[in-house]
Amino acid sequence: MLQAMSNYRRVRVPGGTYFFTVNLLERRRRLLVEHIDILRMAFRVTQGRLPFENIAVVVLPDHLHCVWRLPEGDDDYSNRWSQIKSQFSRRLELDEYRSKLRSKKRERGVWQRRFWEHSIVDADDLNHHVNYVYINPLKHGYVTKVCDWPYSSFHRDVRRGIYPEDWAG
Repeated sequence: MLQAMSNYRRVRVPGGTYFFTVNLLERRRRLLVEHIDILRMAFRVTQGRLPFENIAVVVLPDHLHCVWRLPEGDDDYSNRWSQIKSQFSRRLELDEYRSKLRSKKRERGVWQRRFWEHSIVDADDLNHHVNYVYINPLKHGYVTKVCDWPYSSFHRDVRRGIYPEDWAG
Protein backbone atom coordinates (compact mmCIF):
# COMPACT_ATOMS: atom_id res chain seq x y z
CA MET A 1 0.00 0.00 0.00
CA LEU A 2 1.34 3.43 -0.95
CA GLN A 3 1.15 6.23 1.56
CA ALA A 4 0.32 9.71 0.36
CA MET A 5 2.95 12.35 0.93
CA SER A 6 2.05 15.05 3.41
CA ASN A 7 1.18 18.34 1.78
CA TYR A 8 2.35 21.03 4.17
CA ARG A 9 0.82 24.38 3.47
CA ARG A 10 2.87 27.22 4.72
CA VAL A 11 1.80 30.83 4.87
CA ARG A 12 4.21 32.90 2.84
CA VAL A 13 4.25 36.67 3.21
CA PRO A 14 7.08 38.38 1.32
CA GLY A 15 8.92 40.61 3.79
CA GLY A 16 6.83 39.07 6.55
CA THR A 17 7.52 38.48 10.21
CA TYR A 18 7.35 34.89 11.47
CA PHE A 19 7.52 32.94 14.72
CA PHE A 20 9.30 29.56 14.54
CA THR A 21 9.78 26.50 16.72
CA VAL A 22 12.55 24.14 15.62
CA ASN A 23 13.27 20.87 17.47
CA LEU A 24 16.03 18.34 17.74
CA LEU A 25 15.04 14.88 16.58
CA GLU A 26 16.12 13.33 19.89
CA ARG A 27 14.45 15.59 22.43
CA ARG A 28 16.47 14.14 25.34
CA ARG A 29 19.72 15.53 23.93
CA ARG A 30 21.16 18.92 24.90
CA LEU A 31 23.04 19.62 21.68
CA LEU A 32 21.86 23.17 21.19
CA VAL A 33 23.29 24.53 24.44
CA GLU A 34 26.27 22.15 24.47
CA HIS A 35 27.27 23.46 21.02
CA ILE A 36 25.91 27.00 21.25
CA ASP A 37 28.95 28.48 19.48
CA ILE A 38 28.37 26.23 16.47
CA LEU A 39 24.69 27.19 16.42
CA ARG A 40 25.56 30.90 16.61
CA MET A 41 28.01 30.46 13.73
CA ALA A 42 25.32 28.65 11.68
CA PHE A 43 22.99 31.61 12.18
CA ARG A 44 25.72 34.13 11.23
CA VAL A 45 26.75 32.25 8.09
CA THR A 46 23.14 31.87 6.98
CA GLN A 47 22.33 35.52 7.70
CA GLY A 48 25.37 36.48 5.62
CA ARG A 49 24.04 34.53 2.65
CA LEU A 50 20.31 35.06 3.13
CA PRO A 51 19.69 38.10 5.35
CA PHE A 52 16.92 38.26 7.94
CA GLU A 53 16.33 40.25 11.09
CA ASN A 54 16.41 38.11 14.21
CA ILE A 55 13.87 39.98 16.34
CA ALA A 56 13.94 37.46 19.20
CA VAL A 57 15.53 34.07 19.83
CA VAL A 58 15.81 31.66 22.70
CA VAL A 59 17.84 28.46 22.56
CA LEU A 60 16.90 25.65 24.91
CA PRO A 61 18.73 22.32 25.16
CA ASP A 62 16.50 20.50 22.64
CA HIS A 63 14.60 23.20 20.74
CA LEU A 64 14.61 26.86 19.90
CA HIS A 65 12.12 29.63 19.21
CA CYS A 66 12.71 32.62 16.96
CA VAL A 67 10.90 35.60 15.57
CA TRP A 68 12.31 36.74 12.23
CA ARG A 69 11.54 39.50 9.78
CA LEU A 70 12.48 38.74 6.19
CA PRO A 71 13.65 41.33 3.67
CA GLU A 72 11.05 43.04 1.51
CA GLY A 73 9.85 40.76 -1.27
CA ASP A 74 11.45 37.64 0.30
CA ASP A 75 9.41 34.76 1.77
CA ASP A 76 12.00 31.95 1.73
CA TYR A 77 12.36 31.07 5.39
CA SER A 78 12.52 27.33 4.60
CA ASN A 79 15.86 27.64 2.82
CA ARG A 80 17.23 29.68 5.71
CA TRP A 81 16.27 26.95 8.20
CA SER A 82 17.71 24.29 5.92
CA GLN A 83 21.03 26.14 5.84
CA ILE A 84 21.11 26.75 9.60
CA LYS A 85 20.35 23.10 10.32
CA SER A 86 22.95 21.93 7.80
CA GLN A 87 25.67 24.31 9.02
CA PHE A 88 25.08 23.13 12.60
CA SER A 89 24.84 19.40 11.85
CA ARG A 90 27.94 19.22 9.63
CA ARG A 91 30.10 20.46 12.49
CA LEU A 92 28.95 17.86 15.02
CA GLU A 93 30.48 14.47 15.57
CA LEU A 94 28.44 11.72 13.92
CA ASP A 95 27.16 10.01 17.08
CA GLU A 96 23.38 10.19 16.82
CA TYR A 97 21.00 7.37 15.97
CA ARG A 98 19.97 7.41 12.32
CA SER A 99 17.12 5.39 10.90
CA LYS A 100 17.73 3.23 7.85
CA LEU A 101 15.87 5.78 5.75
CA ARG A 102 17.97 8.69 7.02
CA SER A 103 21.15 6.67 6.49
CA LYS A 104 20.06 5.73 2.97
CA LYS A 105 19.35 9.40 2.17
CA ARG A 106 22.69 10.37 3.78
CA GLU A 107 20.83 12.55 6.30
CA ARG A 108 21.93 13.29 9.81
CA GLY A 109 19.66 12.47 12.72
CA VAL A 110 20.08 15.80 14.51
CA TRP A 111 16.96 17.83 13.64
CA GLN A 112 13.33 17.04 13.13
CA ARG A 113 12.70 17.44 9.41
CA ARG A 114 9.89 19.93 9.81
CA PHE A 115 9.52 23.08 11.87
CA TRP A 116 6.53 25.02 13.06
CA GLU A 117 5.92 28.55 11.84
CA HIS A 118 3.32 31.22 12.41
CA SER A 119 2.97 34.36 10.33
CA ILE A 120 2.78 37.39 12.63
CA VAL A 121 -0.33 39.40 11.81
CA ASP A 122 -0.01 42.63 13.83
CA ALA A 123 1.85 44.41 16.64
CA ASP A 124 -0.08 42.59 19.41
CA ASP A 125 0.70 39.21 17.82
CA LEU A 126 4.38 40.19 17.55
CA ASN A 127 4.49 41.29 21.20
CA HIS A 128 2.79 38.06 22.30
CA HIS A 129 5.26 35.86 20.41
CA VAL A 130 8.37 37.76 21.50
CA ASN A 131 7.17 37.47 25.11
CA TYR A 132 6.60 33.73 24.54
CA VAL A 133 10.15 33.36 23.23
CA TYR A 134 11.63 35.10 26.26
CA ILE A 135 9.54 33.37 28.90
CA ASN A 136 10.17 29.88 27.51
CA PRO A 137 13.16 28.97 29.74
CA LEU A 138 11.04 29.90 32.78
CA LYS A 139 8.09 27.89 31.44
CA HIS A 140 10.31 24.80 31.09
CA GLY A 141 11.77 25.23 34.58
CA TYR A 142 15.36 25.95 33.53
CA VAL A 143 15.45 29.22 35.50
CA THR A 144 13.33 31.15 38.00
CA LYS A 145 14.04 34.50 36.32
CA VAL A 146 14.11 35.14 32.56
CA CYS A 147 17.32 37.18 32.93
CA ASP A 148 19.16 34.09 34.24
CA TRP A 149 18.91 32.15 30.94
CA PRO A 150 22.08 32.90 28.94
CA TYR A 151 20.94 31.68 25.50
CA SER A 152 18.46 34.39 24.62
CA SER A 153 18.29 37.71 22.82
CA PHE A 154 16.43 38.95 25.90
CA HIS A 155 19.76 40.34 27.18
CA ARG A 156 20.20 42.36 23.97
CA ASP A 157 16.69 43.78 24.38
CA VAL A 158 17.41 44.70 28.02
CA ARG A 159 20.52 46.62 26.85
CA ARG A 160 18.38 48.37 24.24
CA GLY A 161 15.87 49.40 26.92
CA ILE A 162 13.02 47.35 25.41
CA TYR A 163 12.62 45.10 28.48
CA PRO A 164 13.52 45.68 32.14
CA GLU A 165 16.05 43.16 33.45
CA ASP A 166 13.57 41.91 36.07
CA TRP A 167 10.80 41.25 33.50
CA ALA A 168 8.81 38.05 34.24
CA GLY A 169 10.58 36.99 37.38
